[in-house]
Amino acid sequence: MPWLDWISLFVRWFHVIAGVAWIGASFYFIWLDNNLRTPPKWKQDKGIKGDLWAIHGGGFYEVAKYAYGPEKMPETLHWFKWEAYTTWLSGFALLIIVYYFGASAYLIDPSVNAMSPATAISLGLGLIFGGLALYELACRSPLAKYPLAFGIGLVALICVVSYLSTQWFSGRGAYIHVGALIGTIMAGNVFFNIMPNQRKMVAAVADKKDIDPSWGASAKLRSVHNNYFTLPLLFIMISNHYPMTYQHPQNWLVLIAIMATAAWIRHFFNLRHVGTTKPSILVSGAAAMLAIALWVSWPQSSLETTFSHETAHSPNSAEVDAMHTSSNRDGMSNESGDSHTSMVISDERVASLVATHCVSCHSRTPTDDIFKVAPLGVVLDTWEDIERFAPQLVRRTTVTKDMPFLNKTQMTDAERQDIATWFAQKR
Repeated sequence: MPWLDWISLFVRWFHVIAGVAWIGASFYFIWLDNNLRTPPKWKQDKGIKGDLWAIHGGGFYEVAKYAYGPEKMPETLHWFKWEAYTTWLSGFALLIIVYYFGASAYLIDPSVNAMSPATAISLGLGLIFGGLALYELACRSPLAKYPLAFGIGLVALICVVSYLSTQWFSGRGAYIHVGALIGTIMAGNVFFNIMPNQRKMVAAVADKKDIDPSWGASAKLRSVHNNYFTLPLLFIMISNHYPMTYQHPQNWLVLIAIMATAAWIRHFFNLRHVGTTKPSILVSGAAAMLAIALWVSWPQSSLETTFSHETAHSPNSAEVDAMHTSSNRDGMSNESGDSHTSMVISDERVASLVATHCVSCHSRTPTDDIFKVAPLGVVLDTWEDIERFAPQLVRRTTVTKDMPFLNKTQMTDAERQDIATWFAQKR
């Protein structure tokens, strides 16, 4: 439905804009809080706890943080809440438009777990709001007083959700639901804790009453949680462009490893803001990302680049006889001179596979019931098109194996191997 595509476009665009504003504000205020310095005596006498000078956009700025509050509440007080609310609302709307309205295409992968759209949607909502409830209960329980135990519990929650989502949904659907949970927790921190505590502080200052230190401490802790969540969430937002992550056989471990590394790298910058520079964190984070990349890509890369005549196929004698008799029909021939049998895959064979499994979507006039425009502009109608997009075709069908989409056309492993062997022959 074209109108739904336009709605998706505008909601996604707005979501990115709102997210930039929210994450930018989060990064700025964590940096600001960590860079406040002890002010001169005359400022301290006015109740100022810390101050900071900055220059930006051709002007000087002086920022002050009060230990209690100003003597009189200003007429205009800027609150930072709608950045969070609009990011979550637009993100949840996008989840509904893309993954719930299109559950059969994007959320459900029959090879992972065959279920009805209603069941998949119910499980997805259960993960998101059930996870939020567990997080809030933990934050309000005595466990919150023990940072190490709380941190271990939070990591365990994310790990369990990551595993369950990959057992229930498609790779893309799984990743986006983990991201939706994190985003919901972050927005919940603003809605359930940060804003209520700040309202209490404003009311207390206006009424000349004492401020409970726990209000500010609790809000600050939730802000720190959100700060560490940002980089993992940003990865999940772009992960659907990188199928080697969500299509990996251990995709839940890949997700956990990347999120943990991203949070660790964020820790480097948070420490740096308070004057502690530990290059070892940045180096170890970069090393971890390299190790993850090697782990995720190495087996697939070897398949893509080392197709030899000996390893491309290892048919038994019966298969060899069958191939001899069907070579003209299938577009395949074999050449055997010794115990090693090598298969030669013809252009006609590949063209036939592409026509069978790919052209319904990747065409100038798609016939697929979901995709009415060729995804990413990749069209495979003619042999010239196939040769032009051959590297992408081979990678997505034989390396990441995320195409055909959710394997709707049931491409077999043998057919994938034929494409890989054909490509190896051309090199």
